[in-house]
Amino acid sequence: MSIISSDIQKAKAILENEELVAIPTETVYGLAGNIFSEKAIKSIFNTKQRPLFNPLIVHISSVTELPNIVKEIPKKAALLAHKFWPGSLTLVLEKNKNIPDLITAGKNTVAVRIPNHKTTLALLAQLSFPLAAPSANPFNRISPTKASHVAHYFKDQIQMVLEGGQCKNGIESTIIGFENDEPVIYRLGAIAIEEIEKVVGKVIVKNLAESNPNAPGMLKKHYAPRTKTILTSTLEQEISKYASKKIGVLSFHTSNQSHKVDFEIVLSPKQDLKEAAGKLYDAMHQLDLLELDIIIIEKLPNIGLGKSMNDRLQRASF
Repeated sequence: MSIISSDIQKAKAILENEELVAIPTETVYGLAGNIFSEKAIKSIFNTKQRPLFNPLIVHISSVTELPNIVKEIPKKAALLAHKFWPGSLTLVLEKNKNIPDLITAGKNTVAVRIPNHKTTLALLAQLSFPLAAPSANPFNRISPTKASHVAHYFKDQIQMVLEGGQCKNGIESTIIGFENDEPVIYRLGAIAIEEIEKVVGKVIVKNLAESNPNAPGMLKKHYAPRTKTILTSTLEQEISKYASKKIGVLSFHTSNQSHKVDFEIVLSPKQDLKEAAGKLYDAMHQLDLLELDIIIIEKLPNIGLGKSMNDRLQRASF
């Protein structure tokens, strides 16, 4: 029997019972629980096998809930929230005392966003508590962008995946914190740096941390297939190195004609970075299920969303 269901009332009841539900967002599916339930939050960390030093993102349904979560909203944070919420922006702000340390890895800041997905917004609006929801995958594995990805990972560990179709943006939210009131990108994501800078001017990027990260998604190895993965700017050369192996290729816009390749996925023949981002993780899931010896991925143009995707792929191939 499938754990995938479109029943919002069923999801609500499970969450109110301090259990977990995987929820859809416009970025990736999240593994969600009541932020005020220690049982639920511990279950998120245990189910994902996620280290406790890696903080979680709080999901709310409306900006009116933000004062319940954070102490103050810097002017530039308010500008970004106005522009990008609901959407793929996570803000890291000083937390209120009521936010459990378990959520924030003991820090005095909390990551928060409003997802842009009608199903999850409808669920959140019916709950009396916000949801913590890191990506619904085991720690370090490829993030899920379809309900079936989550069911494959956790079919025996959670009661329900709330069906929401394929995630439109396909990579995680952009995470922004503030140091001396200036915006700092802690994780590149589904909103390009260039779009952020149109709103608040120049930003600093600090998106790697080996331990004690300021925000989720900052660890070096992440988003990784089980299959050995290589990221390259010279696709043909890399393929020729592994001629005797069973090879899968993930390319940006051009099909590779090499007879040495066993399977190939092209992300966007029209060279559309947004389309490529929407397909990226699903393509990686497909390749990872094929029992290949190696996955070779073509580096994307290092502009706009290409920077965010290259960031994910570098971590996947670390």
